[in-house]
Amino acid sequence: MKFIGAHVSSSGGIDKSIFRAHEINATSFAFFTKNQRQWQTTPLKLEVIKKFKINCKKYDFKPNQILSHNSYLINLGHPENEELKKSRSAFLDEMQRCEQLGISLLNFHPGSHLNKISIDECLERITESININLALTKNVIAVIENTAGQGSNLGFKFEHLATIIKGIKNKKRIGVCLDTCHAFAAGYDLRTNEACNDTFIKFNKIIGFKYIRAMHLNDAKSQFASHIDRHQSLGNGNIGYTAFTYIMKDNRFNNIPLILETINPKIWTQEISWLKSQQ
Repeated sequence: MKFIGAHVSSSGGIDKSIFRAHEINATSFAFFTKNQRQWQTTPLKLEVIKKFKINCKKYDFKPNQILSHNSYLINLGHPENEELKKSRSAFLDEMQRCEQLGISLLNFHPGSHLNKISIDECLERITESININLALTKNVIAVIENTAGQGSNLGFKFEHLATIIKGIKNKKRIGVCLDTCHAFAAGYDLRTNEACNDTFIKFNKIIGFKYIRAMHLNDAKSQFASHIDRHQSLGNGNIGYTAFTYIMKDNRFNNIPLILETINPKIWTQEISWLKSQQ
């Protein structure tokens, strides 16, 4: 079964995100459990946690259909020790929020070397950051998102993700969220069925499909291999419709959140309906 949805707003309270997902006929959704652009957080209130769980049950959203996304400020590979410590603490808070809400998937960007340390050193710091936080929590799976490779961001090569996974002690609690726009901008072609075959063969060989826990379904304004992260509505960008039909027909992408982060929330209902029709 395909679980299709979008990254919906948490404005007005995280329990409202569930209504917004239901309104667009989604069968999965992603959201932020806190303000993604602020370090300081307000603890989740028991009443909010209770409402969230009640609404999830009411609208039939199970833990494997929900993808929490952590703060954009967090850099688990930060070259400066004090900033790294700050990021690790914020990441722990994100994981603990997921635990409180009964969510099993936390999506995050790997990290950036900021041109101050080597790629290998940064990947080592990211791996250590994840291991530290997995040891302090239970059940929540750390889901690494591939990146476009913009700036000094790592995670744009499948090998980066494989290196991180290799160093994780508890392999049951690590996974990957594959973003189609990011992959395309990083140089993994998705414009034809043949290109999709080649890209997913590489993914399986280097990382392995057993680690795929979620996907972001985005077309790309950016050019192929440009390392620029610019999302577009399905079929209106440089990827086109073929990749999304391919994904919907492929059983390897069953039973995970397939999340739209396309640029026009007003047409998410239509995009979700179209994706469902491609199965």
